[in-house]
Amino acid sequence: FEDAAVLTIDGVGEWTTATIGHATATFDGNGANAITLHREIRFPHSLGLLYSAFTAYLGFRVNNGEYKVMGMAPYGQPKYMEDVYKVVSVDEEGGLRLNMDYFSFHHSTHRTFSRKFEALFGPPRKPESEFFTLTTHPRKDHPHWDEATAAQNQKYADIAASIQRVTEETILKMVRTAHRLTGSKNLVMAGGVALNSVANGRIVREGPFEQVFIQPAAGDSGGALGAALYAYHVLLGKPRKFVMQHAYWGAEYAEAEMAEAIRQAGFRYEQFDDVEALTDRAVETILDERVVGLYQGRFEWGPRALGQRSILADPRREEMKEIVNTKIKFREPFRPFAPVVLEEAAADYFATPNIEQNHLARYMLMVSPIVEDKQDKIQAVCHNGTGRLQSVRREWNPLYYRLIEKFGQATGVPVLLNTSFNLRGEPIVNTPQNALNTFAKSDIDQLIMGNFLVKKG
Repeated sequence: FEDAAVLTIDGVGEWTTATIGHATATFDGNGANAITLHREIRFPHSLGLLYSAFTAYLGFRVNNGEYKVMGMAPYGQPKYMEDVYKVVSVDEEGGLRLNMDYFSFHHSTHRTFSRKFEALFGPPRKPESEFFTLTTHPRKDHPHWDEATAAQNQKYADIAASIQRVTEETILKMVRTAHRLTGSKNLVMAGGVALNSVANGRIVREGPFEQVFIQPAAGDSGGALGAALYAYHVLLGKPRKFVMQHAYWGAEYAEAEMAEAIRQAGFRYEQFDDVEALTDRAVETILDERVVGLYQGRFEWGPRALGQRSILADPRREEMKEIVNTKIKFREPFRPFAPVVLEEAAADYFATPNIEQNHLARYMLMVSPIVEDKQDKIQAVCHNGTGRLQSVRREWNPLYYRLIEKFGQATGVPVLLNTSFNLRGEPIVNTPQNALNTFAKSDIDQLIMGNFLVKKG
């Protein structure tokens, strides 16, 4: 963009927790690269720290499990918004103040919320406790079904839905204020809260901006990139040249390193010179209701697996969600899987205007409603009628695109289930050894590693 409104929302930076500003860029030397800040919120008042307090209350790790709250929220109703607004006050412009009587993070290194918070919302959820409700198991067929536990879990889901809704409404107020102050058609966002993909979907559909861009490593890891670009373009005055079209900027490993790692791990493998033959074999595996790991090229910059370090499966049957969750990811059953779709087919499946040109969809940074008559076609990636999609263009990732395209030609559904290539509690794989170790410890059936197809047995 040559100009854009800027909105950052985080837990806390040095002291700032949210800013609204305006940025300009020059690509030809005429004009200036500059960022001007108009508004800020300072610690301890923070939308990110508010969300983190509820993350801790709901039994998840702060600065790690916020996305799990977002995944739990669709199983509840926002019945507790009035109580949430007792712990935070939000004005019409998105300015907010926390009632610090309900929090402990400003004076404690191990407690985020206070006893008064517990008195308002009830006892906190125990970490790692089982989660099932009548919403997740309407037939009460969970192996450890208990009415009292299900009822308590439903309250936790309703609280998750409430803080998620308050967060969305607050962000939308900030977005509208940024538009009013800057008059720009474009919005750029950063900060950990900018990874809230449900809120981002609402910004795209309900907000006043024509285009929205969020750098995919929007959390703390993006700070290094932002500092380098600020020094180069603003302090040194160098014109802009680079435009980010994909997220494949991590380390890459040579074919010889992959081959040696496979041999040392003791797996059987085939090497392919023809990508068409390789993708044919992989698609056959997926059509056979089995699961394929995909490891290729540079790993993804940011927290999402986008086809370089991914696990792929057939999205059409709801049972596939349970297979991938229980046999491979070993994670909470309420967490959704992402649909990855050919860019040109995105509008056929996702009910967000101009989705095929949407920057956020490229990086799996927004949730969109799924077109109603397509929901039963992609049951394993349909999360209460929505999906956190990724759209793929051939030139960004030819092998990934070809897998989806061939699956679409075979089934009429140009969509795959995509989840990150890691086990629960572990980071996304980086090296060939990481990938093969995860392959060995899970029920992934086959692994594409560069131009190798790795097999078990």
